[in-house]
Amino acid sequence: MKKVIVSVVFLIVFISCKQEKKEMSEVTTVEETKVLENDWEILFDGTSLEQWKEFKTNGVSDAWKIEGEALVYTPPTEGEEKKNHDLVTKKEYANFVLSLDWKISEAGNSGVFWGISEDEKFDKSYHTGPEIQILDNDKHPDAKAGTTHQAGALYDMVSPAKDATKPIGEWNTMVITVDHKENKGNVVLNGIEMVTFPVQGDEWDAMVADSKFAGWDGFGKFTTGKIGLQDHGNVVAFRNIKIKQL
Repeated sequence: MKKVIVSVVFLIVFISCKQEKKEMSEVTTVEETKVLENDWEILFDGTSLEQWKEFKTNGVSDAWKIEGEALVYTPPTEGEEKKNHDLVTKKEYANFVLSLDWKISEAGNSGVFWGISEDEKFDKSYHTGPEIQILDNDKHPDAKAGTTHQAGALYDMVSPAKDATKPIGEWNTMVITVDHKENKGNVVLNGIEMVTFPVQGDEWDAMVADSKFAGWDGFGKFTTGKIGLQDHGNVVAFRNIKIKQL
């Protein structure tokens, strides 16, 4: 009888310890999740567009749709085809690391902007926001216009180190860093550093002056602004969009 009682007591203690260990593990997991969330702000996880709107509007048109895990832009075939549908964040950012995956259509063109102002005097996202190029380097004519127009370039200003794009139909991972405190911008595409550049000051002004944006009032002037995804009239998809403020 005593052996039975001892066995029961041992079993109860064992179960209790196991449950306590499980609860401690769950607490650790929750805390680790909170740390991740505090480091990175999720801008798109495949479920919602609540962090986004179209440039100088209050909503998002049907041109942008969630398909599976991806955010896909498809140019309208009629009606509003001439309207620009650049997507911008509702919030503004100054110093950050932006990480996302992109997939461009054959012969397609798109880009990622930062420092966008929606002041009424600016009609387009690119009037203020510098762009990191997204492109089919093989078939889009922009790739032949010069290396500063190829994927991973600081558009029309700094050429990428090499062509690091994956074949059409595959996802590319791009990480963009903009840090005004350190006066440094950086782009890494599929694990390869594409460009490094200043984001303000005399060197920045000289690059702008030597580009198509020379003389544009407001271009690259906003330290704090919105992040943008470009409608360039071609199908493009994005996923896993997140940002970490520096």
